[in-house]
Amino acid sequence: MAGAQAAGDYTFSQELLTFIDEWKEKPGSLIMILHKTQETFGYISRPAAEQISRITGIPLARIYGVITFYHFFKTTMPGKYKISVCLGTACYLKGAQDLLDETRSLLGLKPDEVTEDGLFSIDAVRCIGCCGLAPALTVGTDTHGKLTKDMIPGIIAQYRK
Repeated sequence: MAGAQAAGDYTFSQELLTFIDEWKEKPGSLIMILHKTQETFGYISRPAAEQISRITGIPLARIYGVITFYHFFKTTMPGKYKISVCLGTACYLKGAQDLLDETRSLLGLKPDEVTEDGLFSIDAVRCIGCCGLAPALTVGTDTHGKLTKDMIPGIIAQYRK
């Protein structure tokens, strides 16, 4: 496959095209291709899904079936700072739902939304692997633990600067 191909307002790199070409005939390829696409762009846009369909011959409906079935895949661009609130058992039992509610309230966000300035998006996740710090959340690669909802404004303020 020669050259890069456009998908909406961005271009599939030669690296991504090569990856898709190498995987498209393998069993279970769609999941791998979607992971790589999301890794590349941060989400899977409609034009990207259409491009994957054209390249692989997989019907767009099947691609969207997979994207919407697995919570990991996103169809909207996340904020610059992606907040992931852990709702795993330890965090949930120690008040993580309150953290999620407070964060959404402070930022004025519903699920799958991004703040108007493009800085923040919020996801509820099943586990971030920090049970000893419960309740916890991450902002990008930064982990914040042993939280109360009163600590959320200060955490958000750190990233607004």
